[in-house]
Amino acid sequence: MPIQNEKLGLIAGNGKFPFLVLEAARAQGYDVVVAAIKEEAYPEIESHGATAVHWLSLGELSKLIETFQREGVRRAVMAGQVKHKQIFSSIRPDWRLAKLLLSLPTRNTDSLLGAVAKVLGDEGIVLEKSTWLLDPLLVKAGVLTRRAPTEQEQKNIEYGRTVALELAQHDIGQTVVIAESACVAVEAMEGTDAAIERAGQIMRSLHGDASTLSRDLTVVKIAKPNQDMRFDVPVIGVKTIEVMRAAEATCLALDAEKCLLLDGQKVIDAANDAGIAVFAG
Repeated sequence: MPIQNEKLGLIAGNGKFPFLVLEAARAQGYDVVVAAIKEEAYPEIESHGATAVHWLSLGELSKLIETFQREGVRRAVMAGQVKHKQIFSSIRPDWRLAKLLLSLPTRNTDSLLGAVAKVLGDEGIVLEKSTWLLDPLLVKAGVLTRRAPTEQEQKNIEYGRTVALELAQHDIGQTVVIAESACVAVEAMEGTDAAIERAGQIMRSLHGDASTLSRDLTVVKIAKPNQDMRFDVPVIGVKTIEVMRAAEATCLALDAEKCLLLDGQKVIDAANDAGIAVFAG
């Protein structure tokens, strides 16, 4: 438990993830200071009981550090999506972030966020695991839905994991979409939902040409090898199930204990309603 009036910094991106962290932290007695990313965070973050909310642009690393230091924050959590393409395109870095970017050996999210975490640590701000307060929402191993994967879906999962691991170790993406052990789409900067939508479009176009591939798609989403749980943790919400349904995807495979179900049981209920099998291994 936190000491009385201990402050926790929350670096908030988009989606429900920051709200879940904020609610869990408050429930455990933390005073939460939110650094909300202007380009990503939802304005509703201001009405969820934080001690303070400060709006910062994505490139303002110095302002982030100064804000937390001024507020007395010594521990922080990074939660919520920051679109990969946003990180490397639309930001205007301050001098500290510009210096950091120039020092990176590779321009991917792992190297950038890892470097940001080190800078925060050097300034006396420890970046905790983003799942630190949300262990109950980490997906458990096994079949999570009424329906288990079929034999073909299981083959898709096995093949998909092999492909996804190769991609993930290079920090390209964490999701692949498979049909009959053929890779239909891989995630890059566009994100999971967009990759699934693209896979659905590809399969519809193929079937217009009387493709021999089954139209049923299996989505495989994995954690990276040596996943840094402080950031970029795989997450699934009800929206992803809705996107899968529209794309006619029938199966979802996840990494147990390394993926968050943002909407909890609602994700499983939505999958059951759609006839989608969800498996974690």
